[in-house]
Amino acid sequence: MGEISDKIKGHTNEAIGKAKRAVGEALDRPDITAEGDAQEAKGDLQKAKGAVKGAVKGIVDKA
Repeated sequence: MGEISDKIKGHTNEAIGKAKRAVGEALDRPDITAEGDAQEAKGDLQKAKGAVKGAVKGIVDKA
């Protein structure tokens, strides 16, 4: 996957995770809240992966 793809998937997972967390809190369902937290963390990692790919590509392009 490329930089942009990772960032898009990261933002998507982060948004879905936030929604799940909100639903879990509203319904008093710790399992759904935890699932949302995990998906949001996954999104954060995907966005970071995309940022690293972009930085490495920038370094390689300058070399």
